[in-house]
Amino acid sequence: MIYLNNAATTYPKPQCVTDAYTAAFSAPPAGQFRSSGQGRGQDIFTRCRENLGRLFGIGDPERIYFTSGATDALNQLFHGLERRGKKILTTQTEHNSVLRPLYNGIAEGAEVEIVPCGRFGRVSPEEAEKWITPDTGMIVLNHCSNVTGMIQDAARFGEIAKRHGLLFLLDASQSAGCIPIDCDAWHADALVFTGHKGLFGPQGTGGYFLRKGVGLRPYRYGGTGRDSSRLTYGDEEYEYEAGTQNGHGIPALNAGVEYILERGVEQIAEEEQRLMGLLYDGLSDIRGVTVYGEKGENLGPVLSLNLAGLRPSELAYILQNGYETVARAGLHCAPLIHQAMGTEEHGTVRISISALTKEQEVEEFLGNMREIAAAAGN
Repeated sequence: MIYLNNAATTYPKPQCVTDAYTAAFSAPPAGQFRSSGQGRGQDIFTRCRENLGRLFGIGDPERIYFTSGATDALNQLFHGLERRGKKILTTQTEHNSVLRPLYNGIAEGAEVEIVPCGRFGRVSPEEAEKWITPDTGMIVLNHCSNVTGMIQDAARFGEIAKRHGLLFLLDASQSAGCIPIDCDAWHADALVFTGHKGLFGPQGTGGYFLRKGVGLRPYRYGGTGRDSSRLTYGDEEYEYEAGTQNGHGIPALNAGVEYILERGVEQIAEEEQRLMGLLYDGLSDIRGVTVYGEKGENLGPVLSLNLAGLRPSELAYILQNGYETVARAGLHCAPLIHQAMGTEEHGTVRISISALTKEQEVEEFLGNMREIAAAAGN
């Protein structure tokens, strides 16, 4: 099998991740703040935060909070962030984990404005700045498109947000673990990540960073294991990890982060860009293939394509059942970017690699595409 759907969930995982999950599942439970014993892994939450802080350029890793994933994190933030204005500025590239909470009113009283992107997903920071008004309170930015692989200039967006006194929320779901991130240098007030993609963790892991001084009212309360006598909270006393935490998933997520730190995220990004270059070059030589991105411009480990004569769903079906190649077809939970691409009716076939994808798999996929294109009459 050739697995090219890593933008959904990475597969395979490094062996250290599997080992960590198995060990955690086999060992006595290790609860965050809830155990005075000396069992293995009792402080895994702190270690994972510290490692994530190193990876993301966060100097205050205690401000990293774990959730079930990016969707949970984004909903928590939109629900409770103390905005500095009623308008939320976001982009045409966003995932439904951003768009649906905003369009369905989870950020009470907010007005949402969408900054357009180019055909392949680039959002101009200068153009976005023109959309800022005195009523704007927050900028929400998708760091790397899960459709085209376009990486936005997060540093420039952070500068603009800081200059205008806006909150800056960076969605790093698709970039965490495979693209360098410097949260502090980019002036991000909040950063959202998921564990099961580039970080190589299991599904059901993820979280967010919230800069000190940024107010957030939680939408759930419960046990935390810190001070069970407390029943009420003041504005600066909130806790954000109520309930039983993922004691099996966090050790595995930590193992994935340590794997990335040891290998080096810059080296991972460089190798993935080399493989993506092979994909762009190979696909450009196949008649009938349209690629929605450009080599050297769309630098993330993701691309979208279509093949003349076949709908995306048909091409994905042929790849899966005729060539044992896993890709993904459709709108990829990001409907607005397809309007810019002209693919809003049927979407695209998405190809996405990981740090464990082999060059041989890329070459075999390209050979399969040549056969399918020829059979389709191209």
